Amino acid sequence: MDVHQILEAAARKNASDIFIIAGLPVSIKLNGHIERTDTDKLKPDDTNRILMEIYQISGRSPKLMEETGDDDFSFSIPGVARFRVSVYQQRGSLAAVIRVVAFDLPDPKVLGIPDMVVELGMKKKGLILVTGPAGSGKSTTLACMIDRINHQANRHVITLEDPIEYLHRHDNSIISQREIATDTKSYTVALRAALRQSPDVILLGEMRDFETMSIAMTAAETGHLIISTLHTMGAVNTIDRIIDEFPPSQQHQIRVQLAMVLEAVVSQQLVPTVDGAVVPAVEIMVCNTAVRNLIRESKTHQIDSVIATSAQEGMITMDASLLSLYGKGIIDRKQALAYSMAPEMMEKRLNRV
Repeated sequence: MDVHQILEAAARKNASDIFIIAGLPVSIKLNGHIERTDTDKLKPDDTNRILMEIYQISGRSPKLMEETGDDDFSFSIPGVARFRVSVYQQRGSLAAVIRVVAFDLPDPKVLGIPDMVVELGMKKKGLILVTGPAGSGKSTTLACMIDRINHQANRHVITLEDPIEYLHRHDNSIISQREIATDTKSYTVALRAALRQSPDVILLGEMRDFETMSIAMTAAETGHLIISTLHTMGAVNTIDRIIDEFPPSQQHQIRVQLAMVLEAVVSQQLVPTVDGAVVPAVEIMVCNTAVRNLIRESKTHQIDSVIATSAQEGMITMDASLLSLYGKGIIDRKQALAYSMAPEMMEKRLNRV
């Protein structure tokens, strides 16, 4: 099968990922389910040929992949889509998982992203975190936030991504998009440099280590809005993960700093719907006085109770979000239980619906 045909067919079907792996036919992920697109299994020579053609289309050298066995990059095909490629070697042959990214920025209402989440990007300063497992739609949520800023505010937004997924066109704001390893050496180097580039908003693709976290919190403290992601689930786990990243001698100071700069934590997971699609279930924690005090006093285990009793401030727990989706007939009972943070309690609540 021709490479262009593979990529165009996946984009046309609105697939999220393409799998090029020896021993399997070309496969795609559609609404969370993996489907074979052919009956012919790929041989190692086939995967090598396909991926060398992708390198050729993208204009990138395969040197890094040949030296390390791994490579990540992105490219566009005009009129089709953008593609984020992760190439790796397995069992002596090349393989890849290719993320399909539409040119048009997603409509949060169509995707089911709450307007409250998108509006968080309009804050003037502080730290906003979007968290969840891999493939939970964090990049899409970030793109929706930046798009809202771009159209409704007058700011300089710097995005640091690895690699760039969604492309933003300048509107009321200026959007500078930098790709790690292509435009700059690392997140840490790029983040330090960004502070000298008159930013109002910095989107940091991922907070990977305590050095990046430390710079990000200092930037938020000095009046910038920092939006970033973590692979955690729930506000409590996210806060604890950040603090645990630092040496014990610094953790009290970090608690005080985090209590001051953190504005919100949004945790999300994509849940299969009754009609075969997926919808985000979202926990929203907004930092009010009670939450800030609990972070400062090392009582993060009590934050879930604050979220549960602060619906009037826009907060919602993950289980309340799932229950709402179930009540609207969007997801079924099985999925509500499977994605619940407290299945036993969720079962009781479902029985009362």
